[in-house]
Amino acid sequence: MRETVLVAIMAAVTVLLRFLPFAVFRKKVPSYIQYLGRVLPSAIIGMLVIYCLKDVNVTSSPFGLPEAIAGLCVVILQVLKRNSLLSILGGTVIYMVLVQLVF
Repeated sequence: MRETVLVAIMAAVTVLLRFLPFAVFRKKVPSYIQYLGRVLPSAIIGMLVIYCLKDVNVTSSPFGLPEAIAGLCVVILQVLKRNSLLSILGGTVIYMVLVQLVF
């Protein structure tokens, strides 16, 4: 019972946070909010890439090769298909196959 209440509260807060900007900015969205909407997605993706690659050791075997190959696959899939979910999923699968079976 307690877990159900906690999940319901978390869901309500999540929905509230999603709809709050629409309620606050009904008429006109301020220019700084529009700017953040344009630049934050790229900045967040960049930070995630840096976070994922921060522990790669390029001085010892396999010299970051699985990460480089998977990253290249993500870029190629994104350029060809323009589908972020497919690109990320494809890169993850390639990385896991390389780490588990090749390197």
